[in-house]
Amino acid sequence: MTDPKPPRISSGLTALDDILNGGWPASRLYLIEGAPGSGKTTLGLQFLLDGVAAGETVLFITLSETSQELDEVANAHGWSMDGITVFEMEEAELKLGIDGDQSILHSWEIELGEVIRHITEHVERVKPSRIVFDSLSELRLLAQDPLRFRRQLLSLKHFFNNNAATVLLMDDMSARGMHDVDLHSLCHGVLTLERLTLDFGVARRRLQVQKLRGSAFREGFHDFAIREGGLQIFPRLIALEHHAEFVGDVLPSGSAALDALLGGGPLRGTSTLITGPAGTGKTTLSLKYAAQACARGERCVIYEFDERIGTLLVRSRGIGIDLQPHIDAGLLEIRQVDPSEISPGEFTSLVRSEVTHNDARLIIIDSLNGYVAAMPQEKQLILQLHELLSFLNQQGVATFLVNPHQGLIGNMHSGSLNISYIADAVILLRFFEAEGRVRKALSVLKNRGSLHESTIRELVISSRGLELSEPLTRFNGVLSGTPTYMGGAAGLGKQRDSVQFGGENGVPLE
Repeated sequence: MTDPKPPRISSGLTALDDILNGGWPASRLYLIEGAPGSGKTTLGLQFLLDGVAAGETVLFITLSETSQELDEVANAHGWSMDGITVFEMEEAELKLGIDGDQSILHSWEIELGEVIRHITEHVERVKPSRIVFDSLSELRLLAQDPLRFRRQLLSLKHFFNNNAATVLLMDDMSARGMHDVDLHSLCHGVLTLERLTLDFGVARRRLQVQKLRGSAFREGFHDFAIREGGLQIFPRLIALEHHAEFVGDVLPSGSAALDALLGGGPLRGTSTLITGPAGTGKTTLSLKYAAQACARGERCVIYEFDERIGTLLVRSRGIGIDLQPHIDAGLLEIRQVDPSEISPGEFTSLVRSEVTHNDARLIIIDSLNGYVAAMPQEKQLILQLHELLSFLNQQGVATFLVNPHQGLIGNMHSGSLNISYIADAVILLRFFEAEGRVRKALSVLKNRGSLHESTIRELVISSRGLELSEPLTRFNGVLSGTPTYMGGAAGLGKQRDSVQFGGENGVPLE
């Protein structure tokens, strides 16, 4: 008869419990490895504090830090060490009568054995249910010999198991050698913390569960940050776990001509890519849909990577789209995002929280260039963005992605990020020349939700708002990147005033 599976205990972090499929299996030994500064001590303290909150007896065995240093870490996060018993190396050395400056006179065999003996005596006296052992590097230094280190670690494992304690072993990997590769095999589970230093901005941190015997877990890398209050972990998003039923109705823009061009408009639960060079009206177009959604009573969120929020509000008001009343009503939120201070995992978590907790129905990401800057590895970027859009689609959220082209005129390209195949609808904006003036053209390249027009129309942005002309039939070179209008002036907008809001002023020809 097989033994039942051990009960789970919380890691102290809800997000990590989610990754571990319910928490750590109790009464087992786990390895927490990572370079100095990756967050091991903070993680260990959160694990013990969760035990204190549950009325458990907990123990922090430190061979590298002092009680005062641990107090400083706890105080930085607003925690109290009350309820946490601390056993430190200095205590063992005093019992041994070892002078730290003269320890070279003592046998390493005697030192290691005596330190371990005092640790085990302390555990038997305190009888903790949770233990953090920090760190293995000092134990490895005392052992000197890799074989003896492994043998001593195996002995500790059996001792902790017999005392029904759940133990986190911390290892900074600074003194590892070729004989330490089997360290993972001794532990029931392994959690790796990484700290990545980028060329600019804050360091990025991520973790992954290497193994967890007899249990499924969420594989892959998960971004996290160390903030006041402890580790904030952002589990990797799996879109298929978040399907919701919704009606895929069309989303009108408020412009009859634009809706007709898109075959009625984008569908709920789809993503629309608005692409073109800077200054063609991409953001304005997305704001048109956001304002209409707010007017219907739906919550919208704009993630602004590039433009300052104050500038956006002034500019939108100048073209007849006043966003402030929607902000005051709580229907619209504009969040300024600094790509040098946020990881893609955290950004995904922000979007997910707005959808699941605040019922956001329309999301605008302006622009993808800022999102690219938040990710140093391009391969992971396209996968993360794909998963985020799949999640939003399954939640029935309409997403608008603003993607600026590199260059203003001539042969333009979208850079190294090509997501046109992911988007359900693609709207292309271009500059073109006609009668000695620089104008803007709008066309729909694809719309999976419905049939759409293949015509090209002039886009006019003025104090009257967003306006489209009748189809311009005599164009040359639109897709080549150097479009030229060869027709007459009859189909073009006419200038009415001299004030321009990011585009040419004209009369609507709807």
